[in-house]
Amino acid sequence: MGPTALRARCRLWPAVPAVLAAAVVSLAGCTAVGSPQPSIAAGATASQVPGNTQPSAPLETSQTSAKAPVYWLGRAKDGVYLYREFRDAGGQDNPIATALRLMMSQKPLDPDYFSPWQTPKKLAASVSGRNVITVDVSADAFNTGVDEPTAQLAVQQLVYTATAAAASAGLIDSDQPISVMLLVDGHTSQLAFERVQLGQLMQRDPSMLAPAWIIDPQEGVGLDGPLKVFGRSTRADQELGWQVLRRDSPGKSSVYLSGTVAPGTQSSRPGEFTFTVNLPPGDYEVRVLPKEEASAVPNTGNTAWDSKDVHVGP
Repeated sequence: MGPTALRARCRLWPAVPAVLAAAVVSLAGCTAVGSPQPSIAAGATASQVPGNTQPSAPLETSQTSAKAPVYWLGRAKDGVYLYREFRDAGGQDNPIATALRLMMSQKPLDPDYFSPWQTPKKLAASVSGRNVITVDVSADAFNTGVDEPTAQLAVQQLVYTATAAAASAGLIDSDQPISVMLLVDGHTSQLAFERVQLGQLMQRDPSMLAPAWIIDPQEGVGLDGPLKVFGRSTRADQELGWQVLRRDSPGKSSVYLSGTVAPGTQSSRPGEFTFTVNLPPGDYEVRVLPKEEASAVPNTGNTAWDSKDVHVGP
């Protein structure tokens, strides 16, 4: 966090309406009395609260690029999880609102990702001096045709994106717990997607994060050199499998290379992994998956934790 943000007792962006400013003072902990206690997820049960055996969900680090971290829902081999992409931010003043608007109005680069949010007429965000992010969004942002699990994931999608944007921009103290308060048209205790009860401070739920995903390269990039894959696993103590599939013809692929990789265990960046392969020109798909499936023939459908299509050569 920058010095200005640290000195500020409550930081409000100019675009935040008066009702949201009042909500930040009363709900986001700018005073020491009467602050609501954070929950892991709106509507979370006790079994969802992470303990020592749960995967970790560390915050993003501060960066100087104009990219905004945006989380999406993604279909994987055994369910739907949260995944992250970096998107062009467009030089907007409020990095949190910018990332959230991208999340609600843009399509993800990866076709396996999606978002149940809709473009809102109104969206504002602010940060208090006690590491609380308050987001106020109009009711038209919610797609009411989603089921309960998707609604829970979508609320966490907002929590992850807001906290990631704030951490990347250096607006919060990443060494302290970060919470998010979600308001709907300036009001608390609303139902998100007509299913999830709001009104509490929320924190990241690690159980909703994908077991592994590829950070770089992003979907559809072209490469003129070796393929260097960088990603992250929430299971730092387990080796991952990887495959590089070559597109033999439209709709047909074969495993060109495969192997395993051990995620790093450094305390500052647990679970990060990388591997590099040299490839001849062509179209490829790189995948990360459980170790025991690294040498398996790929099946149709979503059989990996994450995958990206890349092109090598001119």
